[in-house]
Amino acid sequence: MEHEAYMRAALALAREAAAHGEVPVGCGVVRGGEIVGRGRNRREERQSAASHAEMEAIADANARLGTWRLDDCALYVTLEPCPMCAGAILNARVARVYYGARDEAAGACGGVLNLFMERFAHPPALFGGVLADECRAVLRAFFTGLR
Repeated sequence: MEHEAYMRAALALAREAAAHGEVPVGCGVVRGGEIVGRGRNRREERQSAASHAEMEAIADANARLGTWRLDDCALYVTLEPCPMCAGAILNARVARVYYGARDEAAGACGGVLNLFMERFAHPPALFGGVLADECRAVLRAFFTGLR
């Protein structure tokens, strides 16, 4: 039940991204039952390829916690992380990753490949499909509105 609550917080950030014309992806970093990092897609706003929701949430958690090591944290994101974000998750040593919708086009947690199955030093535990239908619906509505 608590996993769904954290994913709903990420969904709120995804909807905020959509309201700003961004692909609706939201992310939260959780430690000890508290959301310590929040992020949403801001690529268009910042004109930065690196402004993905996960990157923003990890940076927010790093700043709030005063450390780059997130080994006692879980990350909740509405869309399966891409290779860049999976790399940041590995480098931040995030302990657990929960994602909603699978990304068959760019997913690096099983959609295309799974970086977390490679021989990296600190791979996270991975859990997919948390509120997947709701996460997919937010993405579908956004892209339908563009057509």
